[in-house]
Amino acid sequence: MARQTSHVDHELIHAAANVARTRCRGDNHTMAAAARAPDGRIVTAVNAYHFTGGPCAELVLIGTAAAQGVYVLDTIVAVGDRDRGVVPPCGRCRQVLLDYFPVLKVIVGAGDRLRTVSVTDLLPESYVWADHQLDAE
Repeated sequence: MARQTSHVDHELIHAAANVARTRCRGDNHTMAAAARAPDGRIVTAVNAYHFTGGPCAELVLIGTAAAQGVYVLDTIVAVGDRDRGVVPPCGRCRQVLLDYFPVLKVIVGAGDRLRTVSVTDLLPESYVWADHQLDAE
């Protein structure tokens, strides 16, 4: 069972929900994500759906954050369009988020069951890519 942390960043959820409501149109953009940087900035993004497997909003957010000079994220949340609320990251996103940000917090749940958990709690006994790289000599 995931260990709950004490704080749910409702401002972050609101930011993602606002992007989902105002920027997600049609079938190509159905999810929005928002993440908080250590300096308090909020970065947002939407998915780029394509039948070949376009990137999820969380993955687009990683690139968007880097383009804005943000290379560390504290907390992330994804929200579905059409008022679907908070949506947990898919398996691919969980793995990528773990590899990029091993101490990241992720907001999951719905309604009064919203909670913030560690990305490591979402992938117990996970493969950590960095742990299996040979040191370059």
